[in-house]
Amino acid sequence: MAQLKVTLIHSVAHRLPKQRKIVEAMGLHRVNSTVVQPDNEATRGALFQIAHLIKVEEVK
Repeated sequence: MAQLKVTLIHSVAHRLPKQRKIVEAMGLHRVNSTVVQPDNEATRGALFQIAHLIKVEEVK
């Protein structure tokens, strides 16, 4: 299964509470923090909602 490398590039300060919860649930804490998540429907849906805050790369 493919993996996605997710990097937080914008702060979650002054964002909607739902967006803050998604960022926290993904394991991202500070700007430039990075996590690797599985590439599945649930992850893609969450990433879509915070797409303006993150950078996503595919990991082989």
